[in-house]
Amino acid sequence: MKNYLAQPASSTDTSTIMATDIYYILLALFMAAAAGLVGSFALMRKMTLASDAISHIALPGLGLAILYGINPFLGGATTLLLGVVIIWKVEKLSGINADAVIGVIFAIALAIGSLLTPEEAIVEALFGGMEKLAAQEFIVGFLAATLVIVFIIKMRHSLVLSLVSRDLAKTTGINADRLNFYFLVVFAITIILGLRYLGVLLMGSLIIIPAAAARNLAQNLSTMLVYSSVIACVSISAGLIGVSAALPIGPITIGAAGFFFFLTLFLKKVLPSK
Repeated sequence: MKNYLAQPASSTDTSTIMATDIYYILLALFMAAAAGLVGSFALMRKMTLASDAISHIALPGLGLAILYGINPFLGGATTLLLGVVIIWKVEKLSGINADAVIGVIFAIALAIGSLLTPEEAIVEALFGGMEKLAAQEFIVGFLAATLVIVFIIKMRHSLVLSLVSRDLAKTTGINADRLNFYFLVVFAITIILGLRYLGVLLMGSLIIIPAAAARNLAQNLSTMLVYSSVIACVSISAGLIGVSAALPIGPITIGAAGFFFFLTLFLKKVLPSK
């Protein structure tokens, strides 16, 4: 089946990097590290179900981009970032819980995306598996992943404080509304980075499952962030190994993440608590 999410390239095009090359792998690992960090705070913010829903907001943009023959990820990124702005604004103005707002936007986006995305491309849009990576896409993706990682590490204490008490955060000079918007943006960026590998259906799982596994073992925030990122990176590595055996990267990656989650449940029972 033709991969509609892949950009065409000739065998002599040096600006295109094949899936087996180091750049494709490096971007996958940086994306996974970012997903692990973002997922830890998404879990603390009780955004487990919302994580999958947010990723589906990219589907209408993917469908439109495929129809008009432009880079699908530009379309997906546009609708996803627009959706994040709408979610943040509606939550702020209405006072409705973010999960409820995300659920409404998710349902609308899924319906529109299903209508717009060609039937032949729906599998790739949902499950990912893009096989080619342009050099400029690697550079942009690398910088975006680095931005997410730096933001989470630098703002981790402020994010925790805003979760504990918005009033306390305000007294320390933290603008909780603005911080919430920034977090939603880096959340969206992380999903965009993973669309190539896991698609809109599975990317949210890579954000949540490693974080949930890390929480089973971590004693504090720092170790949770480290464990979550490591589990996400090992999981995507399993998916990349699966590609060499002609297996789909998305299901293998999430299957590995699920294995680690149940493994940590077992370890939590047998390891002595500190």
